[in-house]
Amino acid sequence: MPSAYATRQGDTWDAIAFRLWGQERLFDQLMRANPAHLDVVVFDAGVTLAVPSDIETTVETLELPPWMTS
Repeated sequence: MPSAYATRQGDTWDAIAFRLWGQERLFDQLMRANPAHLDVVVFDAGVTLAVPSDIETTVETLELPPWMTS
């Protein structure tokens, strides 16, 4: 896993997380590792972001309401 990521034009937090870890829901961990860029929604090319190596990938099991179960 790289320790840094150079953004591509048009990258977003969730797209970067998906590219790095295959799960866009992990974008919050990427944001926590890069507090200086929290105001960015869509990145320009060439911004260097730190990539955390200790990401939490636990999956939460959600209980479905009765009407959604078979």
